[in-house]
Amino acid sequence: MARAIIVRDLSKMFEMTRKEEGFWNSVKGLFSAKKQYVKAVSGITFDIERGELIGFLGPNGAGKTTTLKMLSGILYPTSGSAQVLGYYPWDHQDEYKRQIAMVMGQKSQLWWDLPAIETFLLNRDIYEIPEKRFRKNLDDLSSMLNIDKKLEVPVRKLSLGQRMKCELIAALLHDPKVVFLDEPTIGLDVTSQKAVRNFIKEYNQNKNAIIILTSHYMEDVKELCKRVIIINQGEKIYDDSYSGLVKKYAQDKQIALVFDKKVLKKDLLKYGKILEFDKYRAVISVPRSDVKIVLGKVVKELPIDDIDVKEKEAADIIREIFG
Repeated sequence: MARAIIVRDLSKMFEMTRKEEGFWNSVKGLFSAKKQYVKAVSGITFDIERGELIGFLGPNGAGKTTTLKMLSGILYPTSGSAQVLGYYPWDHQDEYKRQIAMVMGQKSQLWWDLPAIETFLLNRDIYEIPEKRFRKNLDDLSSMLNIDKKLEVPVRKLSLGQRMKCELIAALLHDPKVVFLDEPTIGLDVTSQKAVRNFIKEYNQNKNAIIILTSHYMEDVKELCKRVIIINQGEKIYDDSYSGLVKKYAQDKQIALVFDKKVLKKDLLKYGKILEFDKYRAVISVPRSDVKIVLGKVVKELPIDDIDVKEKEAADIIREIFG
């Protein structure tokens, strides 16, 4: 498959003015301000092929949003290069802008006091979408998100989940080939998160679009992304499959046990680390290489009613990576 996004040694440095306490220091700062430089992104390199859905992860301040802003052309890099669909994003070519979209969960493009349909009509004109294509895309997207009956309602009267669905429609009406999703499910309830995840997956499959997703909800990444890129303090520290991430950083598996008789906690210590216990139920952590041996022992030696082997939760894995 052809590489659609090529990033080489991409870096971004921000210049900041250092302010000292006190009135006279503030006055002196007007004439001889002290500068300091903060490196937000430090020499990251990666390629992305058409149709990939990538999880782009890292703690707050890691450089995720800065990277997406450079790839979308909002920010200029300090050094390095990036090509998206054969374009240099910061050249701001109209043809490039018509092929990308960016959705930021904490920033809205909808007009607060007007119905969402007004934003959609404006975007139709901005992107010069033919009327027939516009109506088809609007019908398809609103139907997929089950929001078609709310398009005439003022945005301020919509729930957070309904507003995010409308944000997605506004961004995707022009059939972008690359979609940057920055925390699209932030603040949503569980039902809305699931609806948005299902939509993202379906859109990716139907349109063969590249989607780069940042999220603090690891369930988003677990359900959607086969590949994960992790950055920390501006540097790339992992770029591989989600399953590989689990195997690399989750050295243990969790075994959930249900008993048909009471069991003493001390009787479980020899099998592994006890994570949960309440006499009739327990969860123990066992090294990945010992799982089969431990399963054989507990089935023979304990009054087992039910048993389940689970991978460590994705959120716990990420939490451990970043200490």
